[in-house]
Amino acid sequence: MDKLSEEQRDIGKANYYRAVDAYFQKGPEVDRRDFLKGVVGAGVVGAGGLGAAYFGYGKVKDPVRVAVIGTGDEGNVLIGGCNPEYVTVKAICDIRPFSIHRAFHGDWSTQSALKRRPGLMSVYGYNSQAQAEKEIKVYDSTNGGIQACLDDPNIEAVIIALPLWLHAPVAAQAMNRGLHVLTEKLMAHNVAQCKAMGQMSYELTDKQGNPLHLATGHQRHYNIKYDNAVNLIRWGLLGQLHHIRAQWHRGNKPGGDSWKMPLPGGETTVEGKVYDRIASDLRYRQRELAKLTAPDVKRQDFGRIEQLRQEIAYYQAWDMDKLVDPAPYGYEQYNVGDYLVTPMEELHRWRLFNRTGGGLMAELGSHQLDAVSIFLSSLRDDGKKVHPLSVHAVGGRHLMPQDRDADDHVYCMFEFPGPEYAPSFDVGYKDRVLNYPAGAVPPYEQDPNKKVVVSYSTINGNGFGGWGEVVLGTKGTLILDKEVDVLLYRDSNPSAKVGVAQSSGGAAVLDTSASGDFAAPLSQSVESGPVSRGYREEIEHWAYCIRNPDPDNRPRCYPEVAMGDAVIALGTNVALENAAKGKGGYLEFQKEWFDLDNPATPDGSDVAKEMKAIQKPVA
Repeated sequence: MDKLSEEQRDIGKANYYRAVDAYFQKGPEVDRRDFLKGVVGAGVVGAGGLGAAYFGYGKVKDPVRVAVIGTGDEGNVLIGGCNPEYVTVKAICDIRPFSIHRAFHGDWSTQSALKRRPGLMSVYGYNSQAQAEKEIKVYDSTNGGIQACLDDPNIEAVIIALPLWLHAPVAAQAMNRGLHVLTEKLMAHNVAQCKAMGQMSYELTDKQGNPLHLATGHQRHYNIKYDNAVNLIRWGLLGQLHHIRAQWHRGNKPGGDSWKMPLPGGETTVEGKVYDRIASDLRYRQRELAKLTAPDVKRQDFGRIEQLRQEIAYYQAWDMDKLVDPAPYGYEQYNVGDYLVTPMEELHRWRLFNRTGGGLMAELGSHQLDAVSIFLSSLRDDGKKVHPLSVHAVGGRHLMPQDRDADDHVYCMFEFPGPEYAPSFDVGYKDRVLNYPAGAVPPYEQDPNKKVVVSYSTINGNGFGGWGEVVLGTKGTLILDKEVDVLLYRDSNPSAKVGVAQSSGGAAVLDTSASGDFAAPLSQSVESGPVSRGYREEIEHWAYCIRNPDPDNRPRCYPEVAMGDAVIALGTNVALENAAKGKGGYLEFQKEWFDLDNPATPDGSDVAKEMKAIQKPVA
């Protein structure tokens, strides 16, 4: 996020780990004071076993049998998050040969992509796709697709990672069959659909008569780094929160846009020529393989040969998508200005269009405003999610050509209500003349001036700073960088090594005299190994809740929480539309929008109409 030197980053990370250690040793949760020692002593370290320990769920005796519906980019990330001890993938469903191939073999576009999307063969230990298909049924355009998959008697639950416009209807069809649902974010395409989904989840039961669990994949609820950050905020190390900066900046430009992937079969250029990037990349790899395996090559590079073979199979499968006709599956042809959108383009580039996606706020902003709500909600005693008061938003298509509905730049300023602090909460300041604060700092409800302002930007064209959040308090600064690194500083000083001490009043404070010897804290060893971004944990906990149908067990991102995130994202889209029309981009959020049982919505969507529409079968 911020431009810091390597030394300053290392100091910030060490400060964070020391603070986490201190929290578990002398923080307010007495029953967790030996938590870190217990985790290390049990050998539960790294990305593979921390979720259950941190978030309070256990193992399951019988893994939940699931179908993954939609195995594109996000679907394959979720496959990579499947733990065989919690879920068994018994079916996958997609109309694209490329998506089916990646579901089994993983994403061979880059080595980093393969780590994020390793494929079912790797996750479950199958030697071949043929062996995997003995256990995993494939549903596609030839055998009934989504409807047949939902009717599979081996399925207890579904993971939905389809384009946004399909989340609600497929979730509704699943719940009507007594199937539990975990859907990718955003919860649904409009707020009315979110409310309809939530109402259905509470009215229906699973096949055994137990409550249905409808979860949404806002994975920061299961990111250990964010959970630790919440503990430090609640403990008071940052003092009074008054500003949060968040951003998601990407380097996408015309001709190099991750949301505008190449189309199978190619596209016709303005000169009338066919440009087929997929076929070109395939031919390049075939030529490279031929060179490496030629008879005159004396010493073959077997590692590179195997990699090329995998990449060739990957591009061959992608090229096969040109044989798919998306029109029977609801994808349409229309114009955006003078630009013709074909069903093939709408399928492969659905994020770019209002009919199928929700733009930058739905895809990116929803994650980070969810994080903001997590931080601010941590200071409430009632356990409820904090909602914004208002947003002022501007944006537009500042960089890209007229080939999309989606804005490529969005800038927002949100006002959130200031929380209620306990009289004992140390905010880190005192005006002796005015005796301010005299007791607890008043909340927004008592003093409307007490607000937390959140500035958010998501842009294309320059990825400087990447993505993350910066939380500013009166005592400290907390930086969460790319969901992986957390940096903690006293006040605004990035060069001071600090630990946690106790003030004269008994409050926890960051103090340079308590920084110790700068040795690796216990919490750092607990988090050794690849950092989990929460996908694995959200699936594990969902499965645990299914297998343990106690009223107290429910996913962290249950319908009201996910709907709240959708209201923020889609309400901000309304503000952006108003700004584009010259009406001003200011929107006040209404409490009725966040009430699952109230029909009011910010986007004009109708709950009764959507409830009826999502009952219809999906192609």
